[in-house]
Amino acid sequence: MMEPVHRVNDNGANPVEGRVVYDPPKLLWNLGMIVSAVIFAPLTFSFSSFALFLFLTYFSLLIGHSAGMHRMMIHRAYDCHPIVEKLLIYIGVLVGMSGPYGIIKIHDIRDWAQRKEECHDFFSHKQGYFVDIWWQLTSKFIFKHPPTIIIESRFSSDKFYQWLESTWRFHQLLVVAVLYLLGGWAFVVWGVFVRVAISVVGHWSITYFCHNPGPGVWRVKNASVQASNIPGLGLLTYGECWHNNHHAYPESARIGIERGQSDPAWRFIQLLSFLGLARNIGKPRALELRDDLEKIS
Repeated sequence: MMEPVHRVNDNGANPVEGRVVYDPPKLLWNLGMIVSAVIFAPLTFSFSSFALFLFLTYFSLLIGHSAGMHRMMIHRAYDCHPIVEKLLIYIGVLVGMSGPYGIIKIHDIRDWAQRKEECHDFFSHKQGYFVDIWWQLTSKFIFKHPPTIIIESRFSSDKFYQWLESTWRFHQLLVVAVLYLLGGWAFVVWGVFVRVAISVVGHWSITYFCHNPGPGVWRVKNASVQASNIPGLGLLTYGECWHNNHHAYPESARIGIERGQSDPAWRFIQLLSFLGLARNIGKPRALELRDDLEKIS
């Protein structure tokens, strides 16, 4: 079984001490995509462009973000062939949220803060939905004493990932070129602007609702933030809605671990394993290793 990955060094950091400030590149990117989608989507709608949007959004989030960036790259819940690894992470970059190092930093700082006895609302998602979504789309948290994130050298020293991190926004231009040749500006609007806008807003919306009160089985001891499972959204969220399970067992490649919990990203990982492209697949740790958990239902 694979061990959970820990990349954050406290350095005396306190996840309450700091402030939320605007992050201009983040703000311009996310609001630029959203405003462009709102303006141009109604003007270019067609059933073919809408179908393209549905396919590309689901495909990129399922394959690239959930299975690739989240479960493989961040949590090391499974390994796969180097070429497949890079392909999955590249598709994750095309989601349009951040580069590979940026995604690791966003995730790991948040996870570290949530597992402390106290953390700022920026990380706990305890403000109202519209305040929280505005923060996540436009802002960053400046620590009084920032923690240090140490990314494994196999990622940090990889030239391909370094290139992706420095150029991640520009890779949408390749998508623009291909979609324009296939279907003109309608495909560009729905395949880039609408897709990226919905992907980013959808990601933070699910994150918000998964960290607010709801059904759950496990409580992580001494953690200020407890996650929820959201029944009925497994197919729509690629299995990411079973977030209470994920907080309890971050080492597991399968997040929908209970009967009836749909987990499409897990099915994709199983397919990779069947094809001999995935190995060392993480499972929920054994009963005797669950001292940090308390069963609540």
